Amino acid sequence: MTSRSAIVCLLATALAATACDRASPGNGQAEANVAAPAASSDEVTASAPKADKVDRSHKGETAPDAAFTTADGKPATLAGYKGKPLLVNLWATWCAPCVKEMPTLNTAAGALGDTVRVIAVSQDMEPAKATAFFAARKLPALALHLDPKLALSTAYAANLPTTILYGADGREIWRVTGDLDWTGAQATGLLAEAG
Repeated sequence: MTSRSAIVCLLATALAATACDRASPGNGQAEANVAAPAASSDEVTASAPKADKVDRSHKGETAPDAAFTTADGKPATLAGYKGKPLLVNLWATWCAPCVKEMPTLNTAAGALGDTVRVIAVSQDMEPAKATAFFAARKLPALALHLDPKLALSTAYAANLPTTILYGADGREIWRVTGDLDWTGAQATGLLAEAG
């Protein structure tokens, strides 16, 4: 195994161990999430945000320059989307909260039309799984992108799902870690901040 392969394997193992474990039975985290008080949509978390919280501690930061691809294999970076507000969703097919929120994210993307670009960047190490997922689920309003090297989730040190809103100037407005009903009142208020 090359050192690069070893690093990718270690990153994947770390992500699998820390992300998306809310649906795992017996880990104690699901009970903690149920018992936690609801947060307002403008809650700021200084450290790693808990699931379903809005984190504004990165407001004003530019997007990482991590490379990924479009669904058809063309190279992409978040800087390439500057000029229009951008909603970036990091997800994976193996992540139960990601799968849960995907239909509402698709609905929100359709409602936003051309005002905000919405891209779903798969963190699956096997891109074919993400492509098959999109084909089976029929998510026409979402632009599928692929990041099998986990460049974005590594750059953000993100648990999945993580969704980040950037303004037209390419600067972060907020990020949400954990699944969210993207058609609900909280999400509608957050998306209105795109300007």
